Amino acid sequence: MDLLKDILLVLIPSGLLLFGMFSLAQSFLQKQYEQKILDLKMKNTEIILPIRLQAYERIILLLERISPNNLLLRLSSNGTHVGDFQQILLSEIRSEFNHNLAQQVYISAEAWETVVAALNDTISTVNLAAIGLDPALPSIELSKKIFEIDINKDPKKIKEAIHQLKDEIQLVFN
Repeated sequence: MDLLKDILLVLIPSGLLLFGMFSLAQSFLQKQYEQKILDLKMKNTEIILPIRLQAYERIILLLERISPNNLLLRLSSNGTHVGDFQQILLSEIRSEFNHNLAQQVYISAEAWETVVAALNDTISTVNLAAIGLDPALPSIELSKKIFEIDINKDPKKIKEAIHQLKDEIQLVFN
């Protein structure tokens, strides 16, 4: 009985000491793990944030470039006819979009849907303006019709998309 008592007197404090050391080591390792995760998140933010901001900039630039005002000013030419000019405009819109297609990875799905809606709205404006115009007319006639449709359009999808992108960017910094 004394032997059992002596063994218990040694084992109980040793067991408590071992449990305490285990708890301390586990707590230390948990804090180290949390610190590593935090460091990885910080490093990830340092790398991803500039890329995301660049993506927002590129998408806003895309929207500005395909807006009817900028598109017509940039691509207007005196020697083309309505039919050819319509194809040039549509080709330029699609080219700009395809060039920035990968940027959707860095913006929200809702914002990307708004961008696509703005793109489709611009394409429909160009096509709507060309309806009823003789393809042999000078391209200035198509430009006038596009401006007329765009001025009377409310709401303007491109402005909505730009506004939504700007709001998303502000969420990153707040």
